Amino acid sequence: MSQSNLSENLGEQNLKVKVQAFGRFLSSMVMPNIGAFIAWGLITALFIPVGWMPNATLSKLVGPMITYLLPLLIGYTGGKVIGGERGAVVGAIATSGVIIGTNIPMFMGAMIAGPVGGYCIKKFDEAIQGKIKAGFEMLVNNFSSGIIGMILALFFFKVMGPAVEVASTGLGNAVQVLVKMNLLPLTSILVEPAKILFLNNAINHGVFTPLGVQQSTEIGKSLFFFIEANPGPGLGILLAYWFFGKGSAKESAPGAIIIHFLGGIHEIYFPYVLMNPLLIIAAILGGMSGVFTNVILKGGLIAPAAPGSIFAALAMTPKDGFLATISAVVVAAAVSFFVGIIILNKEGQAEEDLEAAEVKMKAMKNKPSTSANNSLDAVTGVSRIVVACDAGMGSSAMGASLLRKKVKNAGLNIDVTNLAINNLTEDIDIVITHKDLTPRAKTVVKSPIHMSISNFMDGDFYDNLVEELKKKQINKGTVKIETKANDRDEAKSDILVKEGITLGLPSISKIEAIKEIGIKMANMGYVAKDYYKYMLEREEKSSVYIGNGVAIPHGTLEGKAEVLKTGIVINQYPEGIDFDGEKAYLLIGIAGKNNEHIDIISNIADIIEDEDKVVELGKTKNIDDIYNSFII
Repeated sequence: MSQSNLSENLGEQNLKVKVQAFGRFLSSMVMPNIGAFIAWGLITALFIPVGWMPNATLSKLVGPMITYLLPLLIGYTGGKVIGGERGAVVGAIATSGVIIGTNIPMFMGAMIAGPVGGYCIKKFDEAIQGKIKAGFEMLVNNFSSGIIGMILALFFFKVMGPAVEVASTGLGNAVQVLVKMNLLPLTSILVEPAKILFLNNAINHGVFTPLGVQQSTEIGKSLFFFIEANPGPGLGILLAYWFFGKGSAKESAPGAIIIHFLGGIHEIYFPYVLMNPLLIIAAILGGMSGVFTNVILKGGLIAPAAPGSIFAALAMTPKDGFLATISAVVVAAAVSFFVGIIILNKEGQAEEDLEAAEVKMKAMKNKPSTSANNSLDAVTGVSRIVVACDAGMGSSAMGASLLRKKVKNAGLNIDVTNLAINNLTEDIDIVITHKDLTPRAKTVVKSPIHMSISNFMDGDFYDNLVEELKKKQINKGTVKIETKANDRDEAKSDILVKEGITLGLPSISKIEAIKEIGIKMANMGYVAKDYYKYMLEREEKSSVYIGNGVAIPHGTLEGKAEVLKTGIVINQYPEGIDFDGEKAYLLIGIAGKNNEHIDIISNIADIIEDEDKVVELGKTKNIDDIYNSFII
């Protein structure tokens, strides 16, 4: 393969990956709110004046929902994806500014304002982390989100709203130019993207309806009435998702088809295109085919089809025009369907030359074990990896600490942290969970790559992952370290004390051992007296044995409220405790409050990675051996 061809292929691949990443990001804002879109679609299809059950009172819901509710939900979700709960609030405040600043549904503005709000508050929180005096956290949090939200709302009110209105007017003028040049099918190049940006009503009623009324007055029908209103392009895309899509998009497509095709609410399919922006090609080609079919068959409607339902279109069709109308819908749907399935199935199906295949094979040999359909082949930018468990403390903290060191040593600028599964967000690039918890993690977040691990201290797994990321030369630099150097002194004096280390305990069952260490943590004032129940519940969900002869008993997420202060205790069992066929010689009980225990967790991870060292500590009769190993 020549250098020029290689560069071109790499450029095309990078562009494809960027488009896919952009689509996943938009999807993370839209998909959680699909239910709201469906609710609005049903209300619109039923109760507007030309709906199935016209009702002047109930139809009052339609305008406020599309103007305020749906954009605010998107802005809230977009802010949450970037900045968590605080980002969601600030994103919603910023979105309110862009909504009030214009008279048209502001979905695209919400997709900008929401993430911007989340990003701003996230950066603010990073800047002040560790600098707020105790007792002032809530005051600073509330006022910072309010002030930043206010500034963004004012900015988007003054800038984004007017800018979108200008864009809408410009699109309308461009469509009229194509009409005057007798290039009617080419209007779809502008119309379909404009529809996806929720400017469909502005284009249809602001441009095509006036033109159509004039033409209909002269010849009794007009093609203009069925350019934007043709349900064929959207139908084809939804059918492609139904048959060839994945996950929630595939599952929700049939319901969306009913609302779109029968109810005439085209907005219902716009989010499906936003999930994969390349599908705009399918919409454009489908729209062009429908318009061209109508031109050839000399079709047209006698009045606007509102809403754009197949029933409304047929009701507005002249007696001699049914063939043209039905053909325009069928052809448009067929074209967008076939183009759509090509786009949805294109990933991973391109033919590879011998050199590319060899490179891929080498990568596969060193690739860490991942869950199905979650390889790193298409990833070119990883900035955040999260190791997650049920409570986000013991086992995940150990795994994150071990991986963080390896990432830093490799010179990769990747943030590695640990979280509870329920706290995962869509802006994470890779989520690593125990194999028993991966299905649950996938229900919480869809966008990240999910990797399964059976042993959180599996050094080979992390080495392979780091090696693959390093080969891709992603964002070289240094990794963020969240703990501070002065945390070490606090850790030495409070978190692990010699009184918390017990040697030479006789072997017992894992249930008894976990309960024993939980009671010991309570006696030392780290947790409430019944905390051991949450530790046993954690073991039932997923084993606390993390490998190399060590178990890390800790509570579930619900048990966090029972943690009184940060502390670590260690019980040594020279003959081992049986954890479903695995022997644990050291049980390390962890009570984590805030991030105070991360420093010792880091040292524990280093020791546990060395299996010979664990065997030595599992047999030692000197408390200082364990204390000094974990505290230094």
